[in-house]
Amino acid sequence: RKVGESSPGDKMVKHNNIIPNQHFHKKWAGGTNGMKRGPIHVVTWFDQPAKKKNRRLRRAAKAAKMAPRPTGGLLRPVVHCPTQKYNMKTRLGRGFSVEELKEAGIPPKYARTIGIAVDLRRVNKSTESLQANVERLKAYMAKLVVLPKGKKVAEGTKQVFKGLNEATPEEVAQAEQLQGTVLPLVKETPEAPMMALTNEMKADMMYSKLRHARTDAKLVGVRARMKKEKEEAEKEKKKK
Repeated sequence: RKVGESSPGDKMVKHNNIIPNQHFHKKWAGGTNGMKRGPIHVVTWFDQPAKKKNRRLRRAAKAAKMAPRPTGGLLRPVVHCPTQKYNMKTRLGRGFSVEELKEAGIPPKYARTIGIAVDLRRVNKSTESLQANVERLKAYMAKLVVLPKGKKVAEGTKQVFKGLNEATPEEVAQAEQLQGTVLPLVKETPEAPMMALTNEMKADMMYSKLRHARTDAKLVGVRARMKKEKEEAEKEKKKK
């Protein structure tokens, strides 16, 4: 810069603020190796495409290893979030309660063996949540395909427990591995009711009405004072 010209860093700040002192030399301090003073270590992302491919291959290997079970893990219940601030929202919980499993006709002993998460400590405190999770279990059981153990496919079906049998050879041939979360939670968005506009609604100047209403509410005290002063002035004139 020219002689006598001040640099951007020499300019003082206004009011009681901190003086600018940016630290732009962090790449010289060792980077991710934890050294305070060391050789230059600039972190690069040149391996990002290879990492992406590696993660995809690991996911595919994991899915093949756990097949034919779903890749999303166990079936989870729908629960309400804790605290008064968030209790109107729902999310997937830890596991189904024993009461919910019995209501759906599923023995808790066999629930984990057919892909259902169980939480022995959970207690239902409302009939609505109990019925919602019971319907969720029934929907899961309607879609469930239990494969026979070993080479029992050709021997016929076997009862796992009351209300659930092993799959037939035709069902086994058509079975596919489910990718993603089992019965994901669908959040319903409330829709506002729609109605047709009439000529009376179009002719009604609602914006002007609201404007006048806001003005009237704002000037209540001023108009009351002006009315009182006017009445007092008329009384003074009558006295004279």
